Amino acid sequence: MTRRLPPFIQEASWVICVLKEFNVPRVPTDSGEAFCVIRLLRVMALRACGLIVCRTLRSGSALKMGDEIEFLLLQTSYGKHHWTPPKGHVDPGEDDLQTALRETQEEAGLGEKHFRILEGYRKELHYMVKGQPKTVVYWLAELCDSGTSVRLSEEHQDYRWLGVEEACQLSDYKDMQEALREAHSFILNRQEPS
Repeated sequence: MTRRLPPFIQEASWVICVLKEFNVPRVPTDSGEAFCVIRLLRVMALRACGLIVCRTLRSGSALKMGDEIEFLLLQTSYGKHHWTPPKGHVDPGEDDLQTALRETQEEAGLGEKHFRILEGYRKELHYMVKGQPKTVVYWLAELCDSGTSVRLSEEHQDYRWLGVEEACQLSDYKDMQEALREAHSFILNRQEPS
């Protein structure tokens, strides 16, 4: 016998898919449990992850000065057309890094074969969006080949490779500017294996 969903869930059958994805053992049976599920979904929707992607145009002494390090910024094709690194919302069942990798592939056409994650850099940004707190987690990735092409999704209308100060000028958000500057410093200060 199939159990009938309570009326407050009937209209939202997609919740069942989310519950299965999180291995929740049963359907919520009262409004309190349903409220908890809805709250969980809101938290998920307000968490995003991405990669700050960089490339080095030349190695050697120029790298020490930092002039040859460029960062990838994408311009959205919606809203205020802001510029950010590739990022997106966490899907059910994904961990944060999986989300960052998927979003970078989807939004910029850059897969794991195109870059390496630089261990030791992880930045969380916290801000408000439409009155709700949002968290964005970034990792730092360096292209293996600085000539690798970027392929934009429909979510974006332009991209640019920029030095850290130009990237900060294009980014409207102070926390993103701070993340870019920290990533730049991290690259300059990391110790290369001998």
